[in-house]
Amino acid sequence: MSVQHFYDDFSAYYHLIYDNWDASMRRQGKHLDAVIRSVLPQGELEVLDAACGIGTQSMGLALSGGSYRITGCDLSPASVSRARSEAASRGLDIAFSPADMLKLHDSVGQRQFDVVLACDNAVPHLLNDQLIGEAFGQFYKCTKEGGLCLISVRDYADTPASGTQVHPYGVRELDGKRVILLQLWEFSGSTYQINMYLLEDDGSGPVLARVFRTSYYAVGTERLAELMTDAGFREVRRLDGAFFQPILIGIK
Repeated sequence: MSVQHFYDDFSAYYHLIYDNWDASMRRQGKHLDAVIRSVLPQGELEVLDAACGIGTQSMGLALSGGSYRITGCDLSPASVSRARSEAASRGLDIAFSPADMLKLHDSVGQRQFDVVLACDNAVPHLLNDQLIGEAFGQFYKCTKEGGLCLISVRDYADTPASGTQVHPYGVRELDGKRVILLQLWEFSGSTYQINMYLLEDDGSGPVLARVFRTSYYAVGTERLAELMTDAGFREVRRLDGAFFQPILIGIK
């Protein structure tokens, strides 16, 4: 299954990954604001969220109290559609549109931004170094001189990259139904397939089961830093403890 199809199909349920999506959105926005302002402390900033999904980080930044003009792009049209709806319901002016990060520069009209970000392990959906390098090249083209590139990723150094692993998210509620959400990771070399299982139980009949599948590249942060440097970014470094995942930042 393609990455686009995974997120198109899962977009209506994506918020269930979080115990409280709205609270997590606001928390992530404040943490990202702190990182961005540690590098670019002054003025209104134009931000390109290159993997906006249903709007978690874009809306979080918009709600952070910082001064941002935000453009959000994502491979999944269904996720973009939901992001637009969620932003409108909160009175937020964010421009969302579908775009492939491998064609990002042309997709945003060859504009440049103060900040280009891609959070929540979006980049490792690209399954080899060459594709990630191409994406970082697009990020570089989209970044203003002196601007910031920021990505967040899983720390695969803390994850045994072999076998089959179960990662539960817990019990949620959706439209009065109990929902159990978990991931099954199946490794094959440096890549792995995730099987996202969603079980719906209304308490009165058979349980409805859904499964959504996609793949990741278990790439380390040191290699990602090298690829960012190869794309032209300077002063590339890893930040720990600033976000719920490790962050890599680089300057153009």
